[in-house]
Amino acid sequence: MRILYSFKFFLAAFVCFHPAISVSGTLLDWADLPDPSIQDFDDPFRDLSLEQFDDVLFVVRLRGRLRQQAGTDEERQKWQELLSETENALLAGGINVDWLLNQREVVAERRRKAEAMGNPQFDGQTITLTGFVVPAPNDPDGQPVAYLVPERGMCSHIPPPPPNQMIRVRLKKDWTPNYVHQLIRLTGKITIDATEQNIVVIDGIVPMRAAFQLDADRVEALETENDYLAWSRSIADHVLAAGNRKTGGAKSPEQ
Repeated sequence: MRILYSFKFFLAAFVCFHPAISVSGTLLDWADLPDPSIQDFDDPFRDLSLEQFDDVLFVVRLRGRLRQQAGTDEERQKWQELLSETENALLAGGINVDWLLNQREVVAERRRKAEAMGNPQFDGQTITLTGFVVPAPNDPDGQPVAYLVPERGMCSHIPPPPPNQMIRVRLKKDWTPNYVHQLIRLTGKITIDATEQNIVVIDGIVPMRAAFQLDADRVEALETENDYLAWSRSIADHVLAAGNRKTGGAKSPEQ
């Protein structure tokens, strides 16, 4: 009985006075990060069909040719006919090209804000988020730094995501990524704090524009390096297959 009592006392003391071993945070998805108050806005370009969008671009090109006084009289007459025909077709579909083109700057600014602004609900909160890590140079104080993005290949094989889909992470000094695009789960305090930094990622300099910073308290690796190598091989196979389709399987003189 005395031994059992002593064990219960020790366990109670450990639970009451020992700091928590694991750090938990609000589990987020990447879709939670943009500011929801500015995601819904009028974007007339978004409502165009692919054919209508192509027609609008065609109108812009034809107008440019006509303004430049290029081509023969016969060519210019043909361009003018095509321009009138395309504009009338768009107008029949309820699209006024002049009004639409005047909306470009307005829409561009709305899109910029929608992609740049972070969700204030989570500013200063401890969160948990899964993503792919891109190593970066250390901070001046020696703190390891990386960027977290929602898709593997971003910033190297494909362009960087919008700022509110990128997080600049200050890592704990006892952990650094094993390779680019390692799949990890991070827990830590996130803040809305826009940063911009040019770093070298695999094959070139990439501008990293992040709307968030996160001080990592916990890092969990969710895959092995063999998993990553298998993904890399699959990408290489897709690129090779695409090249073979374009060339009919013929090799370049260098091969």
